[in-house]
Amino acid sequence: MPEMRFTVRWPDGAVESCYSPSLVIREHMAAGESYPVGDFLERSRTALNIASERVRAKYGFACSSALDQLARIETRARRFSATADARVAVLSFEE
Repeated sequence: MPEMRFTVRWPDGAVESCYSPSLVIREHMAAGESYPVGDFLERSRTALNIASERVRAKYGFACSSALDQLARIETRARRFSATADARVAVLSFEE
């Protein structure tokens, strides 16, 4: 199963490399785009849950790395929930 990393810049300027066990993330966000934090969070939830389920279908168990990444994204996103115009930029995808 092809895995990938996607690099994002949070509203505070911090850059983070994120993990996905599947290329499905590309179907839910695009490099060079920025998304309101809530939208980015929903896109991440959808894509990483699909990725985890693809691992389950192939290997018989969910991908804990995808779910851990989602938890880190959810934790970080909470910091910006009160900022109405906060956006997350997707900088790149690396396979």
